[in-house]
Amino acid sequence: MFDKILIANRGEIALRVVRACREMGIRSVAVHSTADSDAMHVRMADEAICIGPPPSAQSYLSFPAIISACEITGAQAIHPGYGFLSENAAFVQAVEDHGIVFIGPSAEHIRIMGDKITAKETARSLGIPVVPGSEGGVPSLAEARRIAGEIGYPVIIKATAGGGGRGMKVARDPAELELAFGTARSEAKAAFGNDEVYLEKYLARPRHIEVQVFGDGRGTGVHLGERDCSLQRRHQKVLEEAPSPAITAEERDRIGRICADAVARLGYSGAGTIEFLYEDGQFFFIEMNTRLQVEHPVTEAILGVDLVREQIRVAAGLPLSFAQEDLRINGHAIEVRINAEKLPHFAPSPGRITQYHAPGGLGVRMDSALYDGYRIPPFYDSLIAKLIVHGRDRPEALARLGRALGELIVDGVDTTVPLFEALLEEPAIRAGEYDIHWLERWLRERMTAAS
Repeated sequence: MFDKILIANRGEIALRVVRACREMGIRSVAVHSTADSDAMHVRMADEAICIGPPPSAQSYLSFPAIISACEITGAQAIHPGYGFLSENAAFVQAVEDHGIVFIGPSAEHIRIMGDKITAKETARSLGIPVVPGSEGGVPSLAEARRIAGEIGYPVIIKATAGGGGRGMKVARDPAELELAFGTARSEAKAAFGNDEVYLEKYLARPRHIEVQVFGDGRGTGVHLGERDCSLQRRHQKVLEEAPSPAITAEERDRIGRICADAVARLGYSGAGTIEFLYEDGQFFFIEMNTRLQVEHPVTEAILGVDLVREQIRVAAGLPLSFAQEDLRINGHAIEVRINAEKLPHFAPSPGRITQYHAPGGLGVRMDSALYDGYRIPPFYDSLIAKLIVHGRDRPEALARLGRALGELIVDGVDTTVPLFEALLEEPAIRAGEYDIHWLERWLRERMTAAS
């Protein structure tokens, strides 16, 4: 087992890894920019080292700064958290070239799943169901028209190197395809330096279902059930729950076994998430995230498994601490992502926290790096907290979420807490009857009514 782990991240996820290390008797090293010198993960880690100025490119995304911090502190391994360098194959290769262990999958697996076309081809070869569409990049409008004609409208054009909704456009008929195709390529070029796009069938009202998987790198793979991440705004998840209120136990078992088998056949090591669109009883592969997810706590809540601890164990060469037959779903869990944003336009709201009180009680978990007097810097993502609740069933979890939101105090900045309080009043949310477009429709209706 490792003696010391460096955490190449910030905020609540860095603090989450610090806590796992402490429970395992492993010393932790926090890295930070000058803007984060007073951050909670810096205070809580055993050691801390400044790696650069506020811009991420000069600190949290700097290969030399992070690898140098490992060498200076004697850290044997790096935990990347999520975001930043967590899915950067070149970084993983550089880390391994310096004799440091990367707590995550191999650079090869990150490369395979990082390119959406290659990922789709790999998924298909592993028996994972995929959305009908082009088999690779679509080089021309004429080819796009041909494929759209074969699979039927509406279609969606996506950047092969895309993410976060950029380079993604929908065409509902041939007249819309020309503009959508050109716009998607332009956005992809601007955002990722690569204008290659591919084309898929656009599902009208799907849900976003993701399956948590784990591999030991030696041919063993397991699944830890699914999470429903269908409440989204601009392709960004807002609320996640597990298990999904939309799928049956039989569907869960079927898609879970497919995913676990795929992970085993890949020889995949560590945590991963295989994401699907789900509609009318069918699952269609979107992508695989080769890292820990923001929403991993809902899986931990219903299964009683520490996923970060398991990541560290596997990276150290130890076997999984559980087998598939050991995993039993217990109750229901919901997570809401609380951002420092001003509603209704979701404008970033950095600033000083004048008062902070976290909710507590049975079945309530608050993952946050906030504290009284902390100043949220304007340089990074606006996520400031994740509120996770667990109940014996979904109604109890919803009731517990409402109670916990009422206890939470974050003064000094605007937050998205009122959004979740309003959502809990909606019959569709309480019934679990929503799709990936539901939230944006609801927001548009409220904006229209308010104007």
